[in-house]
Amino acid sequence: MAPSRSVADSTPPSTTSEVVENDFQPFFVLHKASSRRKDRKPTAQGKLWKRNELSSSFPQGAKKLGGRMTEECDHHLFQQLQIEAFDIVWAKIESTIKDVLRDLNAIVFNDIQKWVLECFNATKLLGEPTIAEATRSFPTLNNTTPGQMFTAFVSTRNIEFVDDILTFEELGHFLKSHGCHVAKLSSLEFSSKNGIAGCLKALLQEFLGCAIDSADISILASWYREQVNYNKPLLLIVNDLERCCGSVLTDFILMLSEWVVKVPIIFIFGVATTVDASRNILPSHALERLCPSRFMLGTPVERMDAIVEAVLLKHCTTFSIGYKVAVFLRNYFINQDGTVTSFIRALKVACLLHFSMEPLSVIHGQTLAEDQKEGKSALSPETLLKYIDELPLCARNQTVDHPTQKSMSEGLSELVTVQKLWSTAVLCLYEAGKYSRVRLLDLFCEALSQDLYLSRVSDCHVGDEKDRDLSSTNDPRQQYSIMKSGGIIGKIVCKVRDIPTGMLYQLIESWEKLTADVSEIHEKLKILQSSVRCEDGKSSRKSSKDNSKRYPVNIDKDARMLNLQAIAFLDYLLRNFLKPVEGMPFHEIFCFKNVEKLQLLHNICC
Repeated sequence: MAPSRSVADSTPPSTTSEVVENDFQPFFVLHKASSRRKDRKPTAQGKLWKRNELSSSFPQGAKKLGGRMTEECDHHLFQQLQIEAFDIVWAKIESTIKDVLRDLNAIVFNDIQKWVLECFNATKLLGEPTIAEATRSFPTLNNTTPGQMFTAFVSTRNIEFVDDILTFEELGHFLKSHGCHVAKLSSLEFSSKNGIAGCLKALLQEFLGCAIDSADISILASWYREQVNYNKPLLLIVNDLERCCGSVLTDFILMLSEWVVKVPIIFIFGVATTVDASRNILPSHALERLCPSRFMLGTPVERMDAIVEAVLLKHCTTFSIGYKVAVFLRNYFINQDGTVTSFIRALKVACLLHFSMEPLSVIHGQTLAEDQKEGKSALSPETLLKYIDELPLCARNQTVDHPTQKSMSEGLSELVTVQKLWSTAVLCLYEAGKYSRVRLLDLFCEALSQDLYLSRVSDCHVGDEKDRDLSSTNDPRQQYSIMKSGGIIGKIVCKVRDIPTGMLYQLIESWEKLTADVSEIHEKLKILQSSVRCEDGKSSRKSSKDNSKRYPVNIDKDARMLNLQAIAFLDYLLRNFLKPVEGMPFHEIFCFKNVEKLQLLHNICC
């Protein structure tokens, strides 16, 4: 018996218009409610816990109106729970993504901040203008030669600038927190329609914090000479250099270079294509006024892999996706020129659809709220059973009876445990895959495939014993089927077979960190670690005997054995823990896999 009945299962054949109107009505309700409640604190837990109290407080006369009012109230309450559950889950996913991107950019941001201080100190060497000079409405020139302006070209390596908006907003906040004056302008300000006057007005408004009617740079010079503003770097961030009008930007640079002593502005340009893009936009006489430095942000693929790891593998929430949905999202990411924003938007749509289609998905919000409140996992069978019992009648009826609810709570608790083991196995493979430049998103999709998993298990060369001892791998001729299985996983295993001993030691150390809180895998890894320590001791003793010619051969043989034992460890992970959750009971509650609805909605929206 199925644990739940989704909207897709109960929808009769209909026309395309009816599908859009009926099947996706919950999506639009959730979407509108989510927009209205963006700044509100989710209250699903409170509403759920007060449900019985509220229902018992109805007057006796109202109860006599019949089951229709009760059913409508119950349905309305359930719809509110769906909305609140989505709000809680997506807010957690969104905040996790922001934290991931902030951490990825931290190193580059620190480098830029140090560079800004060096540039600012260098501008002081030009000489400090007197109060009279600073308040004059014409520039101060040193030796009648316009000065150069320090300029950072920050390569985002994105084709679409949409991913860069958040990055440069974060950069601006970061630099402000380190004592800089920061102005952010877009390419719209550097348009031929706005001209140089529009650029100056926008610049003054950014620094002074109020609208300025006059396009007069001397206003900025006077403002900067004030005691509270002076002795702080002036930064101008333009996040999309390629979209600026070249002639307007040229005039802007030439003008500011003449005021560099009074107004020592430091440029930070975002470059989406190559760091040499400025040569295609600015003429040589404008480039000569710039003193360039270059910085590189992470690639879109690196950002994508970090998001997949934090959201879909380390599971900041209980929400997950199936194989076909993962492949669709990966292809969408690639087809959208590798923009992370497009992937996040599609993931949000998948999350919305899941909460609108799966009645028991409201458990997501309850468990996550409990986790955040208690600081521990709330997914014990007893806790899950309590959540199911407290659901509105229209959702609770999906589980049929109490015995089914009890088995469901136990199955969901086991599902979460298995999902953690699966994720740890994938992350261990990914650590090994870094030596062959494997992308996590590609590995994630392959690991979700139920067909590939069954193929690997059926072709497994080793015995059926689950706890087969890794140290028994003493035959160099032994071959594991995963080395011949092809695909990304087969490529990873073959690389582990050939990596040098030093890299293998580093890989095992990475595995130790990943499996530290997963005893089922960590205990098996200890066997491999003991073999490494043993062989390392042998190598040290043998290398100290310089007069022997046979030890290098033995050392190579020992190293070969370590590689085989590492492969045996991966084989153990694949056989026992890489089973996709789509093959487990009750996975529909946590896992969204209806790619047809996602594709249909994507086509409508696009």
